[in-house]
Amino acid sequence: MKFKRVLLKLSGEVLAGPQGFGLDFRAIDRMCRQIAQVAADGIQIGLVVGGGNFFRGRQAVDEGVERSQADYMGMLGTVINALALQDVLERKNDIPTRVLTAIEMRQVAEPYIRRRALRHIEKGRVVIFAAGTGSPYFSTDTTAALRAAEIGAECLVKATKVDGIYDKDPFKYSDAVKFEKLSYMSALQRRIEVMDAASFSLCMENGIPIAVLNVLEEGSLRAFLIEGKNIGTIVSK
Repeated sequence: MKFKRVLLKLSGEVLAGPQGFGLDFRAIDRMCRQIAQVAADGIQIGLVVGGGNFFRGRQAVDEGVERSQADYMGMLGTVINALALQDVLERKNDIPTRVLTAIEMRQVAEPYIRRRALRHIEKGRVVIFAAGTGSPYFSTDTTAALRAAEIGAECLVKATKVDGIYDKDPFKYSDAVKFEKLSYMSALQRRIEVMDAASFSLCMENGIPIAVLNVLEEGSLRAFLIEGKNIGTIVSK
């Protein structure tokens, strides 16, 4: 086992499946099976989920919605995703799970309190952090880096549809070159778009390595976190 505690960042698009919008419970089942595998092997997991499968703040801003309002709308989308993940993890995989939200909504989830989150994690529960940071102008990638630092995660795993970081879009260019390793500064200088600059900077300041993996490939989480295979791309010092 390479890590004891990790922060997993899931994009909303991963939960939407091939339809690209809303929730595809077959895709969620596949994702939750992978999470359950590594949780059952003793890895402590914090999870931050995006909301792009329901609402994209940037697109709303382009349509004239005020930025803060658009960001709050996006945060609510992450709560829907978190509740869906919690249900499948507990009901189908028997993994105890807690949803903690940065915006209080006590009827559906616990408010985010760092010490409470740590206690849940220490008890072996998967903790899903929803509603971003609770403040506009911060992405869920930045939330992931922040929560990773707060809970003392040894690695931030960015779960995507691509098997790592490339010098250009591999879906558009057949000659795209994959990086096995990158430094934080190189990722910032190259303006790698897999995460925003604030996320890379936060991880760099706190010495948290970032692993970019294709989670649509069955068993990829276990292969990296448990078996220690060199898959994906690692961003570190």
